[in-house]
Amino acid sequence: MAEEEVPASVEKVVRIQRVFINLLDTYSSGNIGKFLSNCVVGASLEEITDEEEEEDENKSASPEAASAKLKEGTFQIVGTLAKSESTRLEFAVETYSALSREELLMRLMECDVVIYNITECPQQVEEATWAVSALNEEISHLEKRKVFILISTVMTWARSKPLDPDDSEIPFTEEDYRRRKHHPNFLDHINAEKMVLKFGKNVRKFETYIVAAGLQYGMEGGLLHTFFKTAWLGEVPALSVFGDGSNIIPAIHVLDLAGVIQNVIDHVPKVHYLVAVDESVQTLEDVVKCISKNTGPGKIQKLPKENAFLTKDLTQECLDHLLVNLRMEALFVKENFNIRWVAQTGFVENINNILKEYKQSRGLLPIKICIFGPPAVGKSSIAVELCKYYKLHHIKLKDVISEAIAKLEAIVAPQEGGEEEGEEEEEEENVEDAQELLDGIKESMEQNAEFVCALDAPDEFLKERVMNLPESLVAGTHYTQDRFLRALSNYRDISTDDETLLNYFDELEIHPIHIDVGKLEDAQNRLAIKQLIKEIGEPRNYGLTDEEKAEEERRAAERRLAREAAEEAEREHNEAVEMAEKIARWEEWNKQLEEVKREERELLEAQSIPLRNYLMTYVMPTLMQGVNECCKVRPEDPVDFLAEYLFKHNPETQ
Repeated sequence: MAEEEVPASVEKVVRIQRVFINLLDTYSSGNIGKFLSNCVVGASLEEITDEEEEEDENKSASPEAASAKLKEGTFQIVGTLAKSESTRLEFAVETYSALSREELLMRLMECDVVIYNITECPQQVEEATWAVSALNEEISHLEKRKVFILISTVMTWARSKPLDPDDSEIPFTEEDYRRRKHHPNFLDHINAEKMVLKFGKNVRKFETYIVAAGLQYGMEGGLLHTFFKTAWLGEVPALSVFGDGSNIIPAIHVLDLAGVIQNVIDHVPKVHYLVAVDESVQTLEDVVKCISKNTGPGKIQKLPKENAFLTKDLTQECLDHLLVNLRMEALFVKENFNIRWVAQTGFVENINNILKEYKQSRGLLPIKICIFGPPAVGKSSIAVELCKYYKLHHIKLKDVISEAIAKLEAIVAPQEGGEEEGEEEEEEENVEDAQELLDGIKESMEQNAEFVCALDAPDEFLKERVMNLPESLVAGTHYTQDRFLRALSNYRDISTDDETLLNYFDELEIHPIHIDVGKLEDAQNRLAIKQLIKEIGEPRNYGLTDEEKAEEERRAAERRLAREAAEEAEREHNEAVEMAEKIARWEEWNKQLEEVKREERELLEAQSIPLRNYLMTYVMPTLMQGVNECCKVRPEDPVDFLAEYLFKHNPETQ
């Protein structure tokens, strides 16, 4: 085995190598792709000087280094995307989405190195096994050597038996890979590892490698993102540790993993199974306590492992990694590779740099707001609403001082006889915590606020506001009559001195936002909060979670449906009103038409009476006699006969 550990002699490549990586828009593959896009081909073959290592440490924490333009001689990165709508990746030369297997094989054949990362998306295991099989079938068509790297997980070692039953602290190394036993949920992963190793045997043109990576952290957070986010938001009093927390988690910084990949490409070693973990031996409790202390409430709570399944943000795969208990050592990597380590000593030792990376990658910029003013002006209520909107910690000076005093009192309190060594250690730890807390208070007070809000209102307004408060809220507070008036008087006296808070911030060129609460006439301070949000700007914190996005979309859909329903109801109402008006106008028109006809008939009847009387008196008697005579005679031309008769018997001519 010692002979296998000697790196193979490698011809120095002066051209740019084309590297394929799957799912470039995910956490692990994306950071590996960014790292390699800034690495010169063959750079890891040279020894790292102290100056280069120090310079690289300064660059590693800055995201600008990862997004720099492609340098001459660096790896060309191409790859697939998990989401077709992902934005363009600056570090990638080409990206693909929704490719058929034939098209994907063509892209793989164009690359010198093919990297399949199956640590984040288990569904990629099937595609990885297909890819290595398809490339193996194309060996005869390969003009140059092709390297296939499968980034797997140490979970394929999760159930391995200890090397020495009497000494469980002996770590596993690459040499023990044949003895590894997988976790039940990672059967597909170990089968993929075996297939990749099989295709790389005794084939010069096709080199295959397995890199078993530990739990990945750094940059955007990886599997530890849920703990970082929970601690940052400060919505819980303590971070949760599932189980007793004593399980050892093999881990590695994602950029250190990328460094291992770079060395595999450059060295093309004879050892085909590699372990990628840092040098730390840290438990789950160590990691969570470190996050809580440096980012969150500083406390942890141990919960049963079953409670972990109630956490929505933790997937089954994530929980498997967090609950594994495994000691591993990357012996070959440490002895044969030239890696510019970002966190060689582990997560806890490098927490400051990791936090800096995390905040820069996530865009978590702090907002420090100071609100001051007379008592009962609304400082606390406004601060609570601003903390909800901007997801900030609401620091109450009284609570911080009370906690510090309580810790100091616990230290100086007389102890009962028979103290043990453990109690002495706990006392020393309490002293350190109390001192650290006091130092933190001092440092926080010395730091300048980014935004300062000066609330004010007339004394009569404040007195009336306190008088209108319910008795249940006033009891036990400083809003009782004597205490409130005394506090208000003290505030006014202090505000008239030369050295006031306003003068202090003006000297620092931080100009307060002045709000006269009395003029707003808003008991809930909604207008003041709205004005402050307008001045401060948009939140610089986490975006909405998937659940919050779904809830926001649901509310937007409900508002849209309600608006559409209201518009439809208004339209139907308008149509009904218009139709009713049309019917009313039609009925009115018909009524008026009938009235006109009636009046015309009456007029005609009235006008026809004289004519009718004339005809009945002078025409009808003679005409009736002529008609009767015509009927008796029956002439050939009745009309002419009747005319002659009327002419002869005209009463006026006789």
